[in-house]
Amino acid sequence: MANIVITGANRGIGLALAQQFAAQGDSVTAICRNSSNDIEDIADQVISGIDLTNEEVIPGVCSLVDQLTEGRVDCLINNAGLLVSDNLSQVELSDVRQQLAINTIAPLALTQSLLPLMPSGSKVINITSRMGSMDDNSSGGFYGYRASKAALNAIGKSLAVDLKEHGISVAQIHPGFVSTEMVNNMGEISPDEAAAAIKQRIEQLDASNTGTFWHANGTVLPW
Repeated sequence: MANIVITGANRGIGLALAQQFAAQGDSVTAICRNSSNDIEDIADQVISGIDLTNEEVIPGVCSLVDQLTEGRVDCLINNAGLLVSDNLSQVELSDVRQQLAINTIAPLALTQSLLPLMPSGSKVINITSRMGSMDDNSSGGFYGYRASKAALNAIGKSLAVDLKEHGISVAQIHPGFVSTEMVNNMGEISPDEAAAAIKQRIEQLDASNTGTFWHANGTVLPW
């Protein structure tokens, strides 16, 4: 049985991942802003009231380690995210900062705080977006979101380099265009389908492919 920690686990992709890991007998710790009956039903532990979109909360992320009932983290999935649509004529710097707070800084802070609980063989999964790819950007816009995900990709790559000697593998995974509240449920695949594909990538992650930027379908994406 593996101990899995998932942020943003009360709905969407996070909830689907929690359900699939729990179904195979793993222990799930759900970290979320607001709990839900669905996550309460399947998680071994729910840590709610954690609003990672608030920059002032991020320094306190490290205190989460003291709330974990399990003394080991086999897989950390940094899933919580924020998307604010913008274009060059309508960029609110406060929105950019907020997206950087949750999409970039919070995953780094949480990963750093949980490292003492991660033995050799553990995995860090950053749920990112191909919108953070420089080479793949042909449409512009989404300044805050693209920047935050590109920065998360850079952080994930550095984590992979720094943690390889400790036996910890890291992956950046784009889930696809998923029907969640973030995109007004206008995606092409369901959270369950995305979670199943992400879970496959997690299972295949090891020292030989650590640091890779994946599409959940197994395609390697350009930086």
